[in-house]
Amino acid sequence: MTETETQRRPVPFDDNGESDTALAFLAFARECVVKKTEGLTEEQLRRALVPTGTSLLGLVHHLATAELHWFGHHVAGRAEDEQHDFGMDVPAELTADQVLARYRAAVAASDAALRSSEDLTRPVALPIRDEYLSVRWVVAHMTSETARHAGHADILREQIDGVTGR
Repeated sequence: MTETETQRRPVPFDDNGESDTALAFLAFARECVVKKTEGLTEEQLRRALVPTGTSLLGLVHHLATAELHWFGHHVAGRAEDEQHDFGMDVPAELTADQVLARYRAAVAASDAALRSSEDLTRPVALPIRDEYLSVRWVVAHMTSETARHAGHADILREQIDGVTGR
């Protein structure tokens, strides 16, 4: 491990069943995203370092929206969580602390929705493209989405200050 790999964490070794393992990896991916924001200034968090304009704060903003949509709307059945802008543009009036707090609150609400029924095979409360897919599908989708963006966050963080590690 190099000196700049201060953020390296081991992957979860929870293998106590489908639900426990799946949720452990989702939690790990979420933690990796948040870890990338630690110790940075507001300007650094908003800095777009790729042509698409993606920033660390934009990734967190996008993932908060995704948590609300997939777990709030589809799994928990909250109709108010249906319409969202999945973009990564963070409104100027929102501070980094507010965006991070929104993400943490969305994750907590998602976890509560998942705890309400530990059966990942059960169908979602509200359909996805007219189909009642399983909660397992939503967990897999969000784990994939979050892990993909954690990788983006890792690259952005390395560009900002050279820090690497998952």
